[in-house]
Amino acid sequence: MDSSVLFGVATIGYMLSMVAYITYLVFRNRQIGLVATGITVASFIAQTIAFLMRWVEGYEMGLRSFWRPPISNLYESLIFFVWCLILGYLIIEFKYRNRSFGAFITPVAGLALAFIEMTGMSKEIQPLMPALQSNWLLAHVTMSFIAYAAFGLSFGTALMYLIEKTEERTEPAYIFWTVSLGVLIVLLAAMGLDFMKYHVLATNSEVIKDYLFRATFKSGSSVVSLASWIGSVIIIALVWRYGYLLKKIVAAFNISTDLLDELTYKTVAVGFPVFTLGGLIFGAIWADQAWGVYWSWDPKETWSLITWFVYAFYLHARLMRGWRGRKVAVVAVVGFVAVVFTYLGVNLLLSGLHSYGALG
Repeated sequence: MDSSVLFGVATIGYMLSMVAYITYLVFRNRQIGLVATGITVASFIAQTIAFLMRWVEGYEMGLRSFWRPPISNLYESLIFFVWCLILGYLIIEFKYRNRSFGAFITPVAGLALAFIEMTGMSKEIQPLMPALQSNWLLAHVTMSFIAYAAFGLSFGTALMYLIEKTEERTEPAYIFWTVSLGVLIVLLAAMGLDFMKYHVLATNSEVIKDYLFRATFKSGSSVVSLASWIGSVIIIALVWRYGYLLKKIVAAFNISTDLLDELTYKTVAVGFPVFTLGGLIFGAIWADQAWGVYWSWDPKETWSLITWFVYAFYLHARLMRGWRGRKVAVVAVVGFVAVVFTYLGVNLLLSGLHSYGALG
């Protein structure tokens, strides 16, 4: 048995735990909650073993030194991100004895794993590219993804806060989270239709550019394109109209909004210095060694800086300006959107010195 088998087991487990946590959130059944936690823990253990096995496999194949962890391409980094995210979530669940967060955290892990399967990205163990053969790889990449996972946790708790605190459909915060959720549903549906229609595995970023949204918004048929836009507006409107149902489910658990606000702050407070040191400072040092310049305004660097400014604004607004509640929760959600684009959007849609993060 190799690492891919256990990674497959972990992927299926996380998908099942996502369904179990959402079911637990809806029906508030303690037994379902226990099952959800059990599946998550078992899947996390399987993924941990698979990660270590892949590390050893790369070394035994002579493709990497023993001190080079398997986090050098998009597939491996996504797997590592999910591992960090689930570890952080389990710490929160056991510390605060509340499983409700799982319904908002495990979907992020599930979407990341679904993205791997839908795009058909390469899962083979590959030799490190010259730019990655540096002692800074371990520090820069691992710290960046630990920070990304912390920001992912803050996204989940901030979203729960917004759902629970908004009362009226006309409130800006209510409009923000319902429209954001509606847009996410539309994008996932459009990507799914692309895959179903063209059956093309995205082996590199050029394939993504060629086929993304061709089944809907960028269809050669003006009728299909128009119908896609009209359908998107209807979906977003329905999420806005019936978003209060999700609020009722979350509110039924009597989760303290003060706790959600505190968790959002704590996870950002952990992720921000780690991202500053590992993502920006160590990354700049590595860039100087690899390319002879600390900063080149590469798209990845630029979006990393944008992400840093968003979370710096969050901490400044909370600590210096006294912001609490909905305003900083919105900033935390926006920050994670920036993280996702920094991580995936730049790799797949733009080009630059970080092109080694593509799907191939």
